[in-house]
This record gives sequence, structure tokens and C-alpha cells, in this order.
Amino acid sequence: MRFPFSFRSHTEFGVFGFGTNAVDFLIEVPEYPNFNSKTRLSNFTRAPGGEVATTMVGLQRLGVRTSYAGRFGDDDAGTFGRLSLQEEGVDLSYSEVVEGASTQIAFIVIDERNGERTVIWDRDEDLRFEPDKAPIEAIERSQVLHFTPHDVEACAILAKEARRSGVIVSADIDDMFDGAEELFSLVDVFIAAADLPSKLFGPIEKRAALRRLRELFGCRVMGLTQGQEGSLLLCEDVFIETRGYAVPGGCRDTTGAGDSFRVGLLYGMLKGETIEIAAQMANAVAALKCRAVGARTALPTESELVDLMKNT
Repeated sequence: MRFPFSFRSHTEFGVFGFGTNAVDFLIEVPEYPNFNSKTRLSNFTRAPGGEVATTMVGLQRLGVRTSYAGRFGDDDAGTFGRLSLQEEGVDLSYSEVVEGASTQIAFIVIDERNGERTVIWDRDEDLRFEPDKAPIEAIERSQVLHFTPHDVEACAILAKEARRSGVIVSADIDDMFDGAEELFSLVDVFIAAADLPSKLFGPIEKRAALRRLRELFGCRVMGLTQGQEGSLLLCEDVFIETRGYAVPGGCRDTTGAGDSFRVGLLYGMLKGETIEIAAQMANAVAALKCRAVGARTALPTESELVDLMKNT
């Protein structure tokens, strides 16, 4: 089944990303600690992360030209985060350093038994994009706008400009925000975390949940990530369910797996693949990412992606 839209041609960027970047402090422990206990860590790592920044890096590694608009503090973490994107070739023309602000951070506890993680994060309010600062000029230079809805009003301005310009709008959703309902009606590709429907509707079957979400927002492609089980997408009343891939060498860390899924899906879309193949690519990128600790550490190259899909 083909995606129900076409892409603008001859643009400078395949994907323009708007949303979060972060610096992650990853703590590996033999098992997740009980309440009011003490546990000795096995390893400690600082690594770049953040949903949209990670997705842009993943696309760059697969050969897609990307631009990222985000805000960094003028601290050491901000310098570290910016350099990590520059080294990957991500365009930062629309990113800013905010004087006196602290870069978003996350402390992530990883259970070594299975690679599952718990995230504790904070974002400085000074990193927020005001609506009148939304970089709408980037839209004309791109085929796809991909965002997280943390700065809802600025996202809405960008999404409306994208719709006007024929740019596809993709959203990474893991929770609801004030004003998000109106914003989501502007989205073409809506990919949510598996637990989002239960937050909105209570206990509900996954296919029924996707239908409810489509009724609410009208997005042309709806989807849920399902971890190692794969993914479930809905397009034109057709469900596409794809299996997950085993992580080569075993799962070390699930941090950024959802962001990596978006990498593979957007890559497949831009390559002109069917929804089925793009979803398989998304699952494969997510599995490969989980090979190592950190959101971006093991994001694959194109050849690694092809090898996994061909040989599994």
C-alpha cells in the first residue's frame, strides 16, 4: 500500500525537525532498584539525545539531508549537544543558543537485564519557542516537517505553513499537551507511543484506538509503536501490522527506540517505499539502535539497515 501523499521535489532538506534536544546521563544498573534502597551502578555515560534531534541524526546517517530548529543553553551541555549535531552534518541554521538558559537534561536508569529504561528529565522554560519566533522560512526548504508538540503554538504555525506549502507534517507523540488537539488536526503522519490511547480513552483495543484517534484528528496515517512486538499503522481504513526485529547481540538500551522508529518510517516514505516496507524499516532501525547505550550511539547506516532486513 502506498502512502496517500506526494512530496515536493528539489528541496534543500528532506526533513526539517522542530522540537527537543537533550543531553542524557545514562546509568546502567544490574536491576532496577526497589524503593528506598541503594544500588551500585555498573556504568555511567553522558550522551546526546532528545526526540527530534535524535531523529535528525538518524536520518543523516541514512543519507537524508536534515535541518534542526531547537534551543540550547549556553552551558557545557549545550556546547556538547550542538557539536554532536554538527558532527553528524545536521544543519543548525534555525537553532539558537539562549543566554543564561540550561540545556534540557535527562537522567536515565537502564536495567541491564533487558535494556528497559526509566527517564527523569527537565526542560528550562527559557528554551521555549514563542509563536512569533517559529522559523517558518525553513518550511519552503523542506519536504517534511517533523516535530514534537512541546511548544504547541509555534508548532501550529509551522504546521499551517507546511499545509499551505505542500509539505508533509509528521508528529512524534508520547503525551497530550494543552492545545494539542487543534494541532494534531494539521498532522499527516501521527505516530504515538503505545500507551497514549489508554491515557486518552482508558482501556481500549489498539485497532479501535487508532480508529478513535483518526476520528478525532483526521490524520492520513496513524500509528502506534509497540516495542519489540513491532508496530501497527492505519491508513485509509487498512491496518498494517509489522513484526519487530531481534536486537543484534541483545538489547542494551531502549532509550530513543521510538525516535529511531520515526527515522526508519520517514526514510522509507522519502525513498518511495510502500507503507509496509517503510514500517519494516522503522522496526529495523529501532532494533539496531538498541544495540548500544544511548539514544544515538548505534543508529545505523544505510548498509547496516539493508543487511538486517535482508538477513533476518
